[in-house]
Amino acid sequence: MVLRHIARPLLASWFVASGVQAARKPAEHVQAARQGSGLVTTALGAEPLSEKQVTTLVRAHGVAVAAAGGMLALGKAPRTAAVALALLTVPLAVVNQPFGSSDGDREARAQRFVGNLGAIGAALIAGADTEGRPSLGWRVQQARAARATARAAKAAAKEG
Repeated sequence: MVLRHIARPLLASWFVASGVQAARKPAEHVQAARQGSGLVTTALGAEPLSEKQVTTLVRAHGVAVAAAGGMLALGKAPRTAAVALALLTVPLAVVNQPFGSSDGDREARAQRFVGNLGAIGAALIAGADTEGRPSLGWRVQQARAARATARAAKAAAKEG
């Protein structure tokens, strides 16, 4: 379908642009990433991450998002790329959630949060698109049914 060949690159463009921007200029994302990593390290009882570790984490996340977005745009393993993008966006939504926030940046965080939720939803829809082909679950179900039929026929042949 023509729409699929236009919509996937359009969706991927946002992910590629934000991933490249995070990889090239991580300083803009480090503050939010520090808050998110603080939540994780506290929950795990681990040492807090250093500034360099957080910056490296932001860059690596940016590269992963840009790579998965590029794969989606080019149509290379698009379902896998779309699901990866949805999973990579979840930490951003968690960090940007405005609930319980008392800082003056609440409105901007709410906008980023809603944008992240929209991106997750769009990526999940793209990940569920089977392009008219049967899903893996359907193929497994059909293979099991064929195997059961073959066993039943083999058992009937032995008896008769």
